[in-house]
Amino acid sequence: MLNYRIGAGNPVYLGVTKHGKDINFAVVVQDKKDCSLLLYEKGSQKIAAELSFMEEMRFGEVCAMKISQLPLKEYEYNYRIGGEVVQDPYAGYIRGTEIRGADTEEKPHAVRCAAVTERFSWQEDEPLEIPYEDCILYITHARGFTMDASAKVRHPGTFAGIKEKIPYLKSLGINQLELMPVYEFSEYQREKASKKHKPVHKNSGQHQNYWGYGPACFFAPKASYSASKDPVRELKELVRELHKNGIELILEFYFPERTNPHLIMDCMRYWVSEYHIDGIHVNSQGVPLRELALDPMLSRIKIMSEYFPLEDYYEPDYVPSFRRLAEYNDDFLVKARRFLKGDEDMLEQMAWSMRRNPAGKAVINYMANHNGFTFADLVSYEGKHNEANGEQNQDGTNYNYSCNYGEEGPTSVKKLAQLRRRQIRNAFMLLLFSQGVPAIYGGDEMGNSQGGNNNVWCQDNETAWVQWSKKSADRRLREFVKEAIRFRKEHPAFGRRQAYVQKDYLSRGMPDLSYHGRKAWYEEFESYNRQMGVLYAGCYTGGETCYAAYNMHMADQKLALPVLPKGQHWYVAADTGREMQTFYRKGEEMLLEDQKFVAVPPRTILILTGKKDEIKTD
Repeated sequence: MLNYRIGAGNPVYLGVTKHGKDINFAVVVQDKKDCSLLLYEKGSQKIAAELSFMEEMRFGEVCAMKISQLPLKEYEYNYRIGGEVVQDPYAGYIRGTEIRGADTEEKPHAVRCAAVTERFSWQEDEPLEIPYEDCILYITHARGFTMDASAKVRHPGTFAGIKEKIPYLKSLGINQLELMPVYEFSEYQREKASKKHKPVHKNSGQHQNYWGYGPACFFAPKASYSASKDPVRELKELVRELHKNGIELILEFYFPERTNPHLIMDCMRYWVSEYHIDGIHVNSQGVPLRELALDPMLSRIKIMSEYFPLEDYYEPDYVPSFRRLAEYNDDFLVKARRFLKGDEDMLEQMAWSMRRNPAGKAVINYMANHNGFTFADLVSYEGKHNEANGEQNQDGTNYNYSCNYGEEGPTSVKKLAQLRRRQIRNAFMLLLFSQGVPAIYGGDEMGNSQGGNNNVWCQDNETAWVQWSKKSADRRLREFVKEAIRFRKEHPAFGRRQAYVQKDYLSRGMPDLSYHGRKAWYEEFESYNRQMGVLYAGCYTGGETCYAAYNMHMADQKLALPVLPKGQHWYVAADTGREMQTFYRKGEEMLLEDQKFVAVPPRTILILTGKKDEIKTD
């Protein structure tokens, strides 16, 4: 039996907070609607008490009530506002949603809120603060990453399942993980999928919400993503374990239009303080980006969004000591995809995107993301194939900048399959050897396909889940990606804090970065060209001098090589034309016979390094 005293609460702290022996409940109620607090015994849908907010408990649009002597751990709660039972948007737990897709629409008390009351031992854990220039980002869906049986985890589709895959991420070279929405959002119950995975829905024909965009309880981790039925603890354990292995966690948030900006700010601060996350990716309009960028509490937290106009945030010429802002949009994707498939007039645009490295903000580069083709589909399909989504293939973008190279979909033609695999390697090279933060879409490193579907937002099945391939070609691809990441980390030319200026500003004999065509030191960015050489001067990077040779023509191209400092010679360190061991082992790089020119085969990228080893003669 409840034994409590109630009174006017504190309207400053929304949600449920503890103040001495008092528990404070505060919620926003618009238009002076009637409001009451519903209390349930833990695990029960039966109302134990309904407490109305009196006039003295209203502060503008905030209703606040304090309850003395309430054993908070033993109760769950909701609000009744204007006669409708609703959840607290600030709730730290949501109960009753542990079973994914459970139909609760006709059961108003089936879903209930709970407060976070248990302490968690962080074991001196803190955000890692890895500089953007050192980050290798991996983007995935919290459920889809390990849901398929091929993932071979004990707890598929959960935070615990991701934790089981930390050794895999670490071995690949990943030090930054981004998860699509992990907070409590609703999805509809669906019947068993057909062979084509076409969704069949119980709720007015609406689609399954697999991605998680839309209205949500933004403060509560998703219960169905928890193997332990304690999503708060399980997610914190994941963060702690990621940090122990040197991996940051970035969480994506999507706030619908007209979401209260105060809620957004409170939400971001809550996740940073309560879950020790390293960064946030806000993916929606109406987000108070300026407030996020200048918030003192978030000054050491990475903040990613589509665009940051720095002139609106900082004084002229101000450069933050910790770059926390990052531009996150499709600009690199469009240019790199078009360059990869050999479109005209892309050289100069691609060169700019690859060297782009603003002082005041970072740039997130990706060529595939959840919204669009995977790498495998990028080289296998000319058009989208979204029929399984039930919208007559009208959903999803029509601009994929893809190429199937002669046959739509899977192929049994050996030479075509080899060309596609080479183009995937080329895509990874474009991504990993540009100056921004390289972002790998989970599964691309193992040839994951979505069957040509470029909009799998409603496909909670094998179409959208990562398939952990055991095919030999896909194992080789994983090894190639691992080696490419290692090479990037070992060569400071490709991940710099300072932007290249294409000048010899320290009088060291060559510019920090330069472009080369058929003649050394002469760039050839004419619209009909699809080849270029890029020189990264070791005297400026502090590492080996590197020369990246790109040829997206369908014919061989010759590129001129600059003369290296005395005693150095050009060696081939990587060749995407080699399916086996694309990267030469350290100390086994291939010496170029011709030190003045390099022949680049069709659809191939070569990485050369200048070494002091002497030319061997017979």
